[in-house]
Amino acid sequence: MIVLASGSPRRRQLLEMIGLEFRVVPPEVDESLGPAEQAEGYVTRLAREKATTVARRERGAVVLAADTTVVLRGTIFGKPANPEEAAEMLRQLEGRKHQVMTAVAVALDGRVEDALDVTDVTFRPLTDAQIAAYVGTGEPLDKAGAYAIQGKGAALVEGIRGDFFGVMGLPLRLALELLDRFGVPYRFTR
Repeated sequence: MIVLASGSPRRRQLLEMIGLEFRVVPPEVDESLGPAEQAEGYVTRLAREKATTVARRERGAVVLAADTTVVLRGTIFGKPANPEEAAEMLRQLEGRKHQVMTAVAVALDGRVEDALDVTDVTFRPLTDAQIAAYVGTGEPLDKAGAYAIQGKGAALVEGIRGDFFGVMGLPLRLALELLDRFGVPYRFTR
């Protein structure tokens, strides 16, 4: 059994989907963007901090953590603070290609390794009414970039190039690869 250092229901859902045994220990880390910090470094730092913070409390446990952000032309889109901010993010993303970056980290007793997934997502053109209706669902308010590709936000997407699970918040291929390096190989049957 591993420890998932995340409060994300989507990450839990993905691990349950593949039948991985885990327990959840939400990390408590400051997710503020550092001065001059770039997106790749930001998500990688947060994933590593989440994993190591929980690993210090859970001695001997293999700890998996991740962090996701949305990036448009170098601008990081985190989780919107309110519906107005969500609508503004969506207006900036509509009709454009952006990147979803998800860093994964695994830690065990002082050792930590990480990997980064970058997936291109293209939004279809949207009207202000469509954006307002989507924001009105409440779905975008706790999501990086103000959308959930696995939910109603799928209607915003024209296409993706890369890892769908990375856009959801946990690129399974990278997570399984890192877990294997820590002696937790994936088995289809238990």
